Amino acid sequence: MTEYIVDAQDLMKTYQMSEDVQVHALRGLSFNVKSGEVVAIMGPSGSGKSTLMNIIGCLDRPSSGSYILDGENVSQLPDDKLADIRNKKIGFVFQNYNLLQRTSALGNVMLPLRYNRSNGNVHHDQKEMATAVLEQVGLQDRVHHKPFELSGGQQQRVAIARALVNDPAIILADEPTGNLDSKSGDEIMELLLNLNKEKGVTLILVTHDPDIAKHAQRVIQIVDGKVKNEHF
Repeated sequence: MTEYIVDAQDLMKTYQMSEDVQVHALRGLSFNVKSGEVVAIMGPSGSGKSTLMNIIGCLDRPSSGSYILDGENVSQLPDDKLADIRNKKIGFVFQNYNLLQRTSALGNVMLPLRYNRSNGNVHHDQKEMATAVLEQVGLQDRVHHKPFELSGGQQQRVAIARALVNDPAIILADEPTGNLDSKSGDEIMELLLNLNKEKGVTLILVTHDPDIAKHAQRVIQIVDGKVKNEHF
């Protein structure tokens, strides 16, 4: 069994913009992530960082190359299979939270459970599971609040709870503190790092911010669709 939870080899991604124009977003990129590791992916605009994030998160597939996620080759799976794996294996945390504004914190966190067709949980069990994860991120007194009733930091905690509720293989965090003040941002990073330390959650941070990247055990720098360097 491989020691890597993410093992990407020679990833290529080409977008056909018109009959005569192609954009090569990834150009033979290879990297891996060990289970329980904290890794930051950095790169300037146009580096291929967002494309790579979409492939890691099973939101897209490479034009060629191999991507093995938690022991399964997902490189060329059809959309419905990718959606299942995305729901079970990936917990997403976005800069803009991506919460349903008319739905309570509890309802937002329950969403991945409702889409997970393999867990067999009834509504009551889903409610208990979601409530437990909200307590885990310190929102036990905000369970029934809607996003507009929460601060930015609290909304991001809801997003983290939603990411955790299906017990994913990795948490993929895209600029997780980008919309927060420094105090709230520090609290969110502390929460994510504690989840890694206490529960062994694999954490991949996609960021422009060196202050976020410094928390990672390893930083992978992407330039022109390739890995430029890695440092610890």
